[in-house]
Amino acid sequence: MLIKGIEIEVVNADIARIEVDAIVSGADSSLTIRNNLAKSFHADPGMPVLTQAEGVLAKYIIDVVVLKDNGGTDESIIRKAVAGALKIADGKGFRSLAFSALGCETGRFEYSASAKIISQEIFRQIQENKNLKLKKIIFALKDNNAYAAFNKSALGYLGYISKKAQSGPFITVDAIIKLGKGLVVIERTNPPFGWALPGGFVDYGESLEEAVVREAKEETSLDLYNLEQFHTYSEYGRDPRFHTITTVFIADAEGKPRADSDAKNIRIITKKDLQELSFAFDHKEILKGYFGRC
Repeated sequence: MLIKGIEIEVVNADIARIEVDAIVSGADSSLTIRNNLAKSFHADPGMPVLTQAEGVLAKYIIDVVVLKDNGGTDESIIRKAVAGALKIADGKGFRSLAFSALGCETGRFEYSASAKIISQEIFRQIQENKNLKLKKIIFALKDNNAYAAFNKSALGYLGYISKKAQSGPFITVDAIIKLGKGLVVIERTNPPFGWALPGGFVDYGESLEEAVVREAKEETSLDLYNLEQFHTYSEYGRDPRFHTITTVFIADAEGKPRADSDAKNIRIITKKDLQELSFAFDHKEILKGYFGRC
């Protein structure tokens, strides 16, 4: 796959045997690597450290801390680690880079989730830095299950988003759906994880209204009516993946709510539920604004 002159591929191979300028390998907070490729330093989760490579074919190793002190990892740590590794690679003028399945072994993170998060950060860097020196990025997975997951999720996601929009900012819609005595929210299957308003990207040729009706139907099985534009949110940073501008609609709905498409779960909430739920994007603030208006 080629994105803005950068070749991206997934290979079923040991990352230690990949000939690149640098490999990106995960570590715990003392930078102890499970394959003992690097020295030991103290570092914060998400912090990358560049070391001279030993025992591998790459010239350098970028050790990224993906484990918390008590074990495990999360989306924000992996995202920060990938961004830091890419920054180091670009600063050093590296032309080729290989990633492992960050957070999936000792951090017990799902392969598909890791693949999508790494891909999102790679795509974001490509979009935001027009002068990237990197020309090749490899996902090297020795484990067959990891390879299959990355081949599907990483390349699938990058292919999807590169077709959706080439330069950004990306146009999205979200829906505040009134149903019964509450509002409909969905739990996302893709990163960023958390609860969210139903919504998504506007397809080419769609109006905002058509897009929000379609996305709501795909994710909740509900049919929207009485659409009213609530507000447009455009602040950079509201979406951790890249710059998105969303128009939020208020709508009534008919039908039986059922989680589908990108939704893992669905529920009806009221104002009192806001504090107990973890929301993706800036959707908690959007809902606070809505409830404040009511």
